[in-house]
Amino acid sequence: MSLTNQSGSQHESNHHNKRHPILDWLLCGFSVLLVSYVLLAYMILPAAWRHYEHNPTLMDAPKTTFTSEGFPGDPLNGALIGSEAEVVRAFLVAGWYPADPTTVRSAMRITESVLLDRSYPTAPMSSLYLWGRRQDLSFECPHGRSPKHRHHVRFWLSDKPSPEGRPQWLGAATYDCGVGLSHRTAQVTHHIAPDVDTERDKVIADLAKAAQLVRVYQVTGVGQEFQGRNGGGDWYYTDGEMTVGVLAESNQVQVSPPAELPSPPLVQVKNSTGSWLRQLFVHFGIFQGPLDSSEK
Repeated sequence: MSLTNQSGSQHESNHHNKRHPILDWLLCGFSVLLVSYVLLAYMILPAAWRHYEHNPTLMDAPKTTFTSEGFPGDPLNGALIGSEAEVVRAFLVAGWYPADPTTVRSAMRITESVLLDRSYPTAPMSSLYLWGRRQDLSFECPHGRSPKHRHHVRFWLSDKPSPEGRPQWLGAATYDCGVGLSHRTAQVTHHIAPDVDTERDKVIADLAKAAQLVRVYQVTGVGQEFQGRNGGGDWYYTDGEMTVGVLAESNQVQVSPPAELPSPPLVQVKNSTGSWLRQLFVHFGIFQGPLDSSEK
């Protein structure tokens, strides 16, 4: 091969191997953006959103319940501080009903009430588990005639008292929007509506309206979630906060609304942004769960 041909081949090879500087700059910029996004979305912001300034005892508390099969159940989205007697009395004053224990008789009655659309305001609830035991207390607020649709909440007594030294109860509040087969086990079960934050807020609002709360604040719960699934395979979304209500001692009636302790500014921004996004998704039909919160 002549020197001319060799020189030409080498020049052509160098031309093909040389990348355009703009392409190198774009690849470098994309890599920096990708790494920055991963760090921000999965490490920095989740760490910044974690807050327990009003109740450090809940920092290591569980964030979700479990089914008897070991599947993650409904998220823990609320808590109450007070004795068992104070909790029960507060819900009775607020117009909620304690759920009957699950027996053969109560199981037959709830089946009949659902099929025949008959009232059963103290219908039993299925069991969810925390710390290896089923719920200690459960309450419901009827919506419609039968227990096919109802607001309800389960509570477990924590082994750690509140900073004030009072008992505290972790709760999971959801809305039963129908009866069907579990998406995971094919067993007959209630299905929940996806907006679990609305149910959490209803529990606190009803107790406040009944003049049973002295303080309300939030701590980090399960974390912001747009595609959560409970033990029955039902979809839910949440801002991930756990709202804590401090009950009045001896259920003394409060003459003023409960004091609302603020969350850190960054958490408030996260909650506001998340609320705006949820409304946007609902508007465009991205969030279409079994029941929109406006129907409750």
